[in-house]
Amino acid sequence: MAGQSRKWMVVVATMWIQALTGTNFDFSAYSSALKEAMGISQVQLNYLATASDLGKALGWSSGLALLYLPLHAILLLAAALGLASYATQWLLITHKISLPYLPVFLLCLLAGCSICWFNTVCFVLCIRNFPLNRSLALSLSISFNGVSAAIYALVADALGGCSPSAYLLLNATLPLLVSTAALLPILRQPPDDLVLLPADAAKGDTRLFLVLHLLAFLTGVYLLLLDSVSADDPVVSAAILAGAIALLALPLAIPGVVCARAWAHRTIYSALSLNVPDFSLNPNRADDELTKELTIGRDERDMDGEDAGTRVGNGPVSAAVGEEREIVASRRGKRGWWWCCGGMVLNKDRLAVLGEEHSARRLIRRVDFWLYYAAYFFGPTVGLVYSNNLGQIAESLGRDSQVTMLLTVYSSCSFFGRLLSAAPDFLRGKLYFARTGWLAAAVVLMPVAFFLLAELDDAGCALVIGTALVGLSSGFIIAAAVTVTSELFGTESVGVNHNILITNIPLGSLLYGQIAALVYDANGQATLWHALFKSDLSTIVCMGKKCYANTFLMLGCITMLGFLCSVALFFRTKSAYDEAERRRALVDGDRD
Repeated sequence: MAGQSRKWMVVVATMWIQALTGTNFDFSAYSSALKEAMGISQVQLNYLATASDLGKALGWSSGLALLYLPLHAILLLAAALGLASYATQWLLITHKISLPYLPVFLLCLLAGCSICWFNTVCFVLCIRNFPLNRSLALSLSISFNGVSAAIYALVADALGGCSPSAYLLLNATLPLLVSTAALLPILRQPPDDLVLLPADAAKGDTRLFLVLHLLAFLTGVYLLLLDSVSADDPVVSAAILAGAIALLALPLAIPGVVCARAWAHRTIYSALSLNVPDFSLNPNRADDELTKELTIGRDERDMDGEDAGTRVGNGPVSAAVGEEREIVASRRGKRGWWWCCGGMVLNKDRLAVLGEEHSARRLIRRVDFWLYYAAYFFGPTVGLVYSNNLGQIAESLGRDSQVTMLLTVYSSCSFFGRLLSAAPDFLRGKLYFARTGWLAAAVVLMPVAFFLLAELDDAGCALVIGTALVGLSSGFIIAAAVTVTSELFGTESVGVNHNILITNIPLGSLLYGQIAALVYDANGQATLWHALFKSDLSTIVCMGKKCYANTFLMLGCITMLGFLCSVALFFRTKSAYDEAERRRALVDGDRD
């Protein structure tokens, strides 16, 4: 049973790592000070934000490193990269050193790369220790990345104020501290033969995950409601921080519960000779029946997209697909041009079953992948750009004092969105809906938020509500994306395929951020100090609704396009999800 308790220690460790390594979320807290210290324009500042996102495009480097180094070494290397990057930026912002623009750009790139390395470690740990409940483990772990900004604000308050330099110093040190604390659970994670469980024990794990998600929800509510009052009194700030630390430590009770349950089965129930299954016993074989059922036909289709429904021995899935395509062909003849255009998008080369392994070459030839890529590019990537510009948005509306509060709102709502990404798994028995449909429902919040920000006259109310909606939507999609990638394109290649997917983050950060920066600078004026005394017109400050109104309108239209792409992806994959759910229900019925 030690192996079962140790795997829960691992998932708690990933929660801690994610909670304290989302350092990219507090960029807005020190971006204005960095801009002033370097004497750069908003466009140049946008390039620094893009550099942090560009580091995620180097995520493949963490996968390559895993071929040669153990997980704990990858974790420590990620902490070292972050320490070097943020500590140097701290020296720069406090005027202890002076650096040209290019080295600072490379430092931001290094910081973004370190975040990706942390994420890779957590993904591998969750998938390795919870093969049958990996979506629940991933959503729980990734969700805590969304509270990083709120936790950092609490720590900064408790240490004497939310100064920009304090955030950079915390970005440099806290990930190193939590990595050190997580070393012991990672080094003592159970071997593979102690991780695999029979189906009934896996359902017990699901109940424990429900408890952990409820605890996580309480943590998010606590941070959202109390973080805004922490800056008034250092004593109050310290007390609230202590409460947050206690909530983060509370999941440690789960390994204790697992051990206590095993002890009860081994001693009390055994002594009474009750016929109670001993969950502490771990079989030497994996429960692969469900996985095999869900991935029937994985190898039935070659790289050229040959119709599996026309081949012998493919079973009911492929036969149904072939029959469906015959119906589609007949409808095309009846409805003419509509099926030549819209029908091609919705039906051409669609996935027949979930879980088919896709190499990188096969992946980029899939229509489903490019719809998925576009939905992500026009959705959560826009949300990340919004969070990077949140400091300048608040400043332009005369709400400089509310930057920390807005960061907390965005961070907490992103956290709740990530937790909600587990809803498809918890509600499967009562309400089934394809995961890509949940994705489309999350994306639709984006255009609502940006049209609200562009049109409402009450900037304060619109800013808070819009920030909350953007955080909720982007958090849900980011957390669900890893599971969606594994379901659509295979679990064995999820590391490579997901890193291909998130290459849209630096592209979107550069494109959307550049447009926002150009609009900002075009409506701004040089500060009087620089104009009169330094003759430096590069530091531009824009005040008023005009600075971002057109940008919000543009982003609303872009995210509407992302919603349409996600709807098309849902209709293309719905039949594969429905068939997988039908087979899952049959397997569960046979076990009962």
